Amino acid sequence: MSVQDTIKDTVTSNEVVLFMKGTKEMPKCGFSSRVAGVLTFMGVEFKDVDVLADADIRQGIKDFSDWPTIPQLYVKGDFVGGSDIVTEMTLSGELDQLFEQKGIGFSKQAADKIREANG
Repeated sequence: MSVQDTIKDTVTSNEVVLFMKGTKEMPKCGFSSRVAGVLTFMGVEFKDVDVLADADIRQGIKDFSDWPTIPQLYVKGDFVGGSDIVTEMTLSGELDQLFEQKGIGFSKQAADKIREANG
């Protein structure tokens, strides 16, 4: 199986996937930590893929999405964005809407707390 096939299989067989530096328990960069923290705080179940553990995946995910940076969030097989986009979507409520439309479980109360703290 090619790297691209492996990535495609990962994003299509998991509802929410975060390609990140490190793991959700031990992020190894601030941007990855921010996105993993938002998802965890909102109670979203997600698969984390540590790109630092595999150089082929690290480059492959950039090619797969045609997006140059990590972290990268996928929801139901669709690329959502990186740290800045996920942060903006969280603060605007767009991430809530996306999760609702895609049937992803999350805590609306936690999302509201994030917005209150950053409002």
